This record gives sequence, structure tokens and C-alpha cells, in this order.
Amino acid sequence: MKTVMVKMKKVGPTRGLGPRYGSSVRKRYIKVMAEMKKPHKCPQCGFPRVKRESVGVWKCRKCGFKYTGGAYTPVTKLGVIAKRSAKGLPTEEAVKAEEKQATEEEEETA
Repeated sequence: MKTVMVKMKKVGPTRGLGPRYGSSVRKRYIKVMAEMKKPHKCPQCGFPRVKRESVGVWKCRKCGFKYTGGAYTPVTKLGVIAKRSAKGLPTEEAVKAEEKQATEEEEETA
């Protein structure tokens, strides 16, 4: 009696990589691809219909709004900080410095 081994179908973002590149690299790749593929909110209409068109270019499928962002996410941490400084809003470091200065002044007056 012969038993036939059935080949398992590979699923997930790393299906084509097989055992190559190491487990930590494949896990990081899965994390990045999952973040990129999930629905993102449009900054103009607010609906979760934003998809990536190309590297750094994102487009809302509802209102057609096209904008630039990160390579794998439409909004990056550095982009948020740059937007704040461009608008003249206080950055995190400036806010922390102001809070520290305010607490020092309160201690001096007490």
C-alpha cells in the first residue's frame, strides 16, 4: 500500500519566498505588507478607501483624491512632524520643553 504526499498550498504574503531569507525578515515583510494592504482613511473625505498606486503615491477610490505619503503607509511619523513644523504648530520637543519650563517656574514661585 502506497501513501501519496499531497503538496500543501502556501498562503500569505510570504508564499513565494519559501524557506529563504530567514524567519525574522519574513516576519517583518508580513508586518509591512499587512499594514500596506489594510484600508486607510482618506484625509479629504474620511472614508477608508485609500489604496497605494505606486511607491509613496496614495489615492482614494471614493473621491479620487491623490496624495503622497510613505512607501508602505500613507502617513509616516516623520511626515506628521514635518506637517506640524510647516504649519507652525509646536513639535513634541517644544511642548515638552515648555511643560518643563512651566513646572520649574511653579517650583520657584512656591
